[in-house]
Amino acid sequence: MFKRDAEGILKEYAKGYPAIAILGPRQSGKTTIGKAVFNQHTYISLENINNRQFAQTDPEKFLQAYENQYGLIIDEIQHVPELLSYIQTAIDAHDRPGYFILTGSQNFIVHQSVSQTLAGRIAIVTLLPLSIHELSKADELVDSPEKAILKGGYPRIYNKHLQATNWYTYYINTYIERDVRQITRVIELSVFERFLKLCAGRIGQMLNISALASDAGITQQTAKSWLSILQASYLIFLLEPHYTNFNKRLVKMPKLYFYDTGIACALLGLIEADQIRNNFMFGALFEAYIIADLIKNQYNAGQKPSVYFWRDSHGHEIDCIVERGSELIPIEIKGGQTIAGDFFTGLDWWNAQAGTNPENGYLIYGGNMSHQRSKAYVLAWNKIYRI
Repeated sequence: MFKRDAEGILKEYAKGYPAIAILGPRQSGKTTIGKAVFNQHTYISLENINNRQFAQTDPEKFLQAYENQYGLIIDEIQHVPELLSYIQTAIDAHDRPGYFILTGSQNFIVHQSVSQTLAGRIAIVTLLPLSIHELSKADELVDSPEKAILKGGYPRIYNKHLQATNWYTYYINTYIERDVRQITRVIELSVFERFLKLCAGRIGQMLNISALASDAGITQQTAKSWLSILQASYLIFLLEPHYTNFNKRLVKMPKLYFYDTGIACALLGLIEADQIRNNFMFGALFEAYIIADLIKNQYNAGQKPSVYFWRDSHGHEIDCIVERGSELIPIEIKGGQTIAGDFFTGLDWWNAQAGTNPENGYLIYGGNMSHQRSKAYVLAWNKIYRI
């Protein structure tokens, strides 16, 4: 149903790299895009217990059994990371660009193994849930930001016309009960679930690990470990501050966001779009939705995300800074549908300090009209891929 923006970079990498890893959260469409782009490759899933045991007990024979002229898609490679050593041997023995396509849902397992074993032989593509651009192309983007925040971007919701809240509840339960048990020794799953909900309530806030750990009833070390798990599984990301210095004391703590606001809404108990618009969390959720989409667009183009925020100790703040080479692009994010004069306050201050052209900055808001102003380019929430 969806033509993913990352297809172009996958085809480009396949011309020069013998292996490509497609990483991302469960259900983000990794298998689908792999099969779509490499439709002549043989597909093998290591979720299948028989395939997994074969790969674990006799990895060399496993690869020989599926040898063919086009290539292999090996799904959920994190189940048998030791297979990567044998893939390396096969790569070194034969020059076959784009032959091995590997997918994985647990970044900290796959990325570490890939980096150590296949360095220089593999390209990595991160595939997150659907972006605004991808939804727009398929004519599946809803007509208001609160509906978009609630529905999120997981493809299955759109393909199967599922009720988003119910699907996300199932997704969260599956993640906690299955994946968390696989990747860490969480004894009290109810405590981990409470920790998840506390993270959702802190979207857009500075990460205070001490306060988060105290509220969850766990140690700071456990909180750090669980945050790492959530990051590695593509549930949350930490937006780091940009350290451009205008002779002011800068905030150095990151902010916490969810990659998908649909998951966050389910954790917060928000089940209707009207609830979101009237909720005190709306501004933070809208900000998370926009910033995550900017990151998706960079990943889909094969770029390492270069998205930050900026804030000093006097309260001057820019919601988002996109770094493009030596250029810094300031972006303010406001959920209101009507533009108010104070929407430009942060941009005015930034431009005065940085000496940059105000017309190069952006104000992204919850309305539908885009136009250039003297203070910034005003951009509708559903058109942010134009940046």
